[in-house]
Parts: sequence; C-alpha cells; structure tokens
Amino acid sequence: MKVVVLGAGIIGVSTAWHLLERGHDVTVVDRQLDAALETSFANAAQISVSYCEPWANRDAPWKALKWMFRDDAPLLFRPQLPFGEGWQQWRWGLQFLGQCNDRAFERNVQQLVALGAYSHSALKEVVGATGIEYHRLERGIAHYYTEQKSFDTAADAAALMRKYGVERRVVSTAELLAIEPALRAFGPQIVGGTYTASDESGDAHVFTQALAGRCAERGAQFLYGHDVEGFEKSGDAIESIAVRARPSMAGGLNDAKLRHLKAAAVVVACGSYSAPLLRTVGVDLPIYPGKGYSATFKLLKPDAAPYVSMIDDQVKCALSRLGDHLRVAGTIEVGGYDLSLDTPLAKARCRMLARRIEEVLPGVCDTRLEEDGGTPNFWTGLRPATPTNIPYIGQTPVRGLWVNAGHGTLGWTHGAGSGKALAELISGEVPNMAFGFYGFAHRAPGRRLSPI
Repeated sequence: MKVVVLGAGIIGVSTAWHLLERGHDVTVVDRQLDAALETSFANAAQISVSYCEPWANRDAPWKALKWMFRDDAPLLFRPQLPFGEGWQQWRWGLQFLGQCNDRAFERNVQQLVALGAYSHSALKEVVGATGIEYHRLERGIAHYYTEQKSFDTAADAAALMRKYGVERRVVSTAELLAIEPALRAFGPQIVGGTYTASDESGDAHVFTQALAGRCAERGAQFLYGHDVEGFEKSGDAIESIAVRARPSMAGGLNDAKLRHLKAAAVVVACGSYSAPLLRTVGVDLPIYPGKGYSATFKLLKPDAAPYVSMIDDQVKCALSRLGDHLRVAGTIEVGGYDLSLDTPLAKARCRMLARRIEEVLPGVCDTRLEEDGGTPNFWTGLRPATPTNIPYIGQTPVRGLWVNAGHGTLGWTHGAGSGKALAELISGEVPNMAFGFYGFAHRAPGRRLSPI
C-alpha cells in the first residue's frame, strides 16, 4: 500500500518505520530540512512510562489560577481573545476543566500507562533491530520533592501506578541519594522522592534522525523542505495531498511547482499543527499547543553529574544527562503558536531553568547566560496537547485519512508504540494493548477492532 506520512518528528518517523516493516511504500513529508527539527529536537529526553500523569487533575484549576501572574510558573495559561484560533484555546480549556476530577484522572492514567508500556517494548525492539545509539541511559527516573506537603501525595501516586503495572516506589532522602549521589549537595533540601528503575533516557533528536536514515535505506522517500498546501478529496475520501517545496529547496524560487501525492492512506503526524490541518477537511480534534522550554548545558564536572534522569517537583522540570551535556526541560505555556525565545516572558522561563540547575547541582554545569560569557543552548517547542493528554491514534471519518498526534509532553515516551500501533491498524492488525484508538469501537477480549 502507498502511504504518505505528514511529519518527520518521532511520531511520524516511527510510523514510517513500522509501515516499512509491514511492506508498505512510504513517503514522508516535512517542512524542515531534516527529521526531528521541531518538537522532537530538544525535549526532556525521558522515556517516562511511570511518570505519565495527565496535566488535568483536581488541583490543576487552582494551581493554574495561582500561577497566572508568575512568569516562571510551571503551567502558565495565557488567555487569547475567543475568536479564530483563540476560540480553540478556550474550547480546549473548558474540556481540560472537565477532566479535572479523580475519576477522569485515573481513567486517563490507565490509558497512558498502557500506551507507555507498549511503546517502551516497541522502542526496545527497534533499538535491537537497528543498533541506533542515542546517549541512552537505562538508569531509571527519580522524582525528588522539596516540600513535605507535595511529598505526602507521592505514596498515593505511586500506588496508582502500581495498580496498572508500573513499579514506582517511594524512597527516603537517604535512599534517593544512594540511587543518585549527584544530589548530595542538594540533599538537605530534599524531603523524599519516588523512583522507577525501568524507565530510561536518551536523545530523541539523535534517535529520530538515525531512524529516518534507516527508513531511507529501506526505500522510504523523504520530501524535506516541503509545505503541505492541502488535501484533495473525492467524495468522502482523500484523493491526493498537495505539497510544494519551500524556496530554499527550489533554488530560491517562490513559485515552486505544486506536487500532488496520491496514496491509499495519509497519516497526519504534524504535532500541534495537526489540528488546523485536519480542520481543513472537517476533522476537528481538540489538540492545542503547549509551549515548553529546555536548556542544554555543557558539563564542567562530568564526574559530579547525574546518570539517573530526574524530575524536580518544585519547578516541574526534568533533568537528563546526554553524554557530556545536561538537558533540563519543563514548564508549559498555553498561549498559541508563538515560538519566540527573545520576549521578556521567554527569557524569564529560560533563566529559571538555569537558576534551578545551579541550585540543585552547583558548579556542575556551565549555566552562565550569554551576557556573562556562557553559551547556554536554550530551545522552545510546541507540545501537541489534548485535554486528557491521551493522543489521537487511528482513522478519521475521512476515508484514507489517519491521525497520530496529541502526545503532549510524552511524544518521546509514546513515539515508538504510537507508530507501531498505527501501522498495525492501517495494515488491518490489532495492537495488543488496552487503548481507545480514534475511529474504532472498543473491542471485547479476543475480538478484532472495528471502525466506527
């Protein structure tokens, strides 16, 4: 079958790989000049099956209100005017509020853990088959707390994860420092933590580009530097996709020829941009961008740097070692498609990451800002979030049009499994996990999935 995948991030490339595994003819289209140059470029680097709690919980509305006037808030809601794209933000926000209760939270956790476990297994299969190296560390993930009130909730969160098969355990400060000695200088500030040995970390950008190379070697065609101009329908089905090379790919010309790609199946895996693209053919999904930030710091003292990937509960950021650098990523800003790093708000959020690393790991990284002679690598990307944090994976009402988007902050965690699952669905197979696929009726045990 001829399949066109729109998007060459971790989700799109993983989908392409698994489609090739099943014998399909694959073309991947992306507006960037290489794979993984947008949201998959500099994320938190965690494969966090055990730390997949959705943003929506019973405390989220109060926290969002409390944080609205803090430039460095972990979750910052920036209200837009309720017109045009701003209406999508308000709609998303109302649906998000509807998920802020214990029943919805547990239901969503169950789905996310199922997808995470399936995806982790799929990732190991791909790594075993390809030998791709990407600064992988299989040392688990530790979550440390500096406030007793927050730590008091850790046992309930760990118990919920264990209920669905994830071995997250509560640990004392002493146990946490034994697991990751790099925290010793900060130890007096820590009141306890949790730890899951089965999680891991690695560079999503490096992995995705390497996997794209393996796909190309197996015959996949990559149309980099191409914009999707739109879908062309025939009745209730997609007939072709119109794409056009950007001027940089067309010898500087602005009138590059429009190409019409015909395919039996089209997969939309464009992250936050999936929603507006799908709306052009009447498929309206509540996927909205959450602007996240990261900083990548050169290690000054590699021997004192952590190997265990970590989550800082106070500022809601993640820390992961990538060779001789430390990646710190976090904060979510719900306020549209802005990707600027030079605004006062963006600078404040970047400085917060640098400041926190210096507090937790003093002197370990070069956290100096440019004005002080440092060379921090700050980055921002749009996390494609749904109100539930559960992605849309499956078949749209438009025949031949599929979607694999809405993974929020868990694109790297869920990428390999999402790609495999969608390739299975397109091939008429049944993914072996308890997950609600978009466009398919829930199946009873032993029964095949059936389209709605």
